[in-house]
Amino acid sequence: MTYFRHALVTSACMVATTFSLHLQAEVSDPPIRLATKKWVSLLDKNLSLWDTYLSFSHKDSYSGKKPVNAKGEELIPVGYSKNEKNVFSVVEQKGEPVLKITGEIYGCVFTKKTYKNYHLKLQVKWGTLKHEPRLNKLKDSGILYHSIGEGGVDYWRAWMLSQEFQIMEGHIGDYWNIGSSAIDIRAYLPEGKMNSIGSANQPFLPFGASHPEGFCLRSENYESPADEWTSIELICFEGKSLHVVNGHVVMVLKDSRYMKDGKAIPLTEGKLQLQSEGSEVYYKNIRLKELQALPLQYAALFN
Repeated sequence: MTYFRHALVTSACMVATTFSLHLQAEVSDPPIRLATKKWVSLLDKNLSLWDTYLSFSHKDSYSGKKPVNAKGEELIPVGYSKNEKNVFSVVEQKGEPVLKITGEIYGCVFTKKTYKNYHLKLQVKWGTLKHEPRLNKLKDSGILYHSIGEGGVDYWRAWMLSQEFQIMEGHIGDYWNIGSSAIDIRAYLPEGKMNSIGSANQPFLPFGASHPEGFCLRSENYESPADEWTSIELICFEGKSLHVVNGHVVMVLKDSRYMKDGKAIPLTEGKLQLQSEGSEVYYKNIRLKELQALPLQYAALFN
């Protein structure tokens, strides 16, 4: 996710986190209830469990305003279920399905079902291509969780209200708020131009809507080399969440919520989105398991 997500974000804040989320989300669709507690694959060759939303092919000049054509007329987004330019496709690598996202048009592939209290695992690897407005920037994507509502509520007019597990070169595991979402993270206080530094020993700080900062940097960089797969885990339970990179917890979060009419509303379930954001990226081994409790090895992070 890029550094323009929220109008209130003025600087990046480094984070290592611990969150205890006690809230419950308002969503239009009922959460999926898995029949077993086994791992369930979310990826097949037909993307049968996913739908798509595409907005615009943004240019370097984009400033947050709705894009217009040469005549100054407002453009309309590509929309739902229209895989223009084959932005999303499933290719086979070594006999297994791999989701390829070109990044040419901003948007996402998102689950048809909503999820609550789960452990998500997947692997991610960068491609070689980049597109405007990221030609001279780091490759970028992201996993958006607890996603609700319509697409296009963010700066890039591409995604649903949600919480972000950032996938970016050197920044895998960062947090961004999308739309009016908010959350608490353990981190050092920022000061002036100095970013907040993540530390599990620090108190929780609020981030997102109605707070000065909407971005936090992961505690450390555990990303694999560019030509190798990085293993990602997202653990969500009753408002708590953990960002895990190659087996290392890089962020701990709690009290997931969103703001509406000046009130905080719990945000603890929703759809999953994988971002198309100006960079070629591959995802595989996308699996999810329902949880009835937070895994014991992580519970202490919320004390």
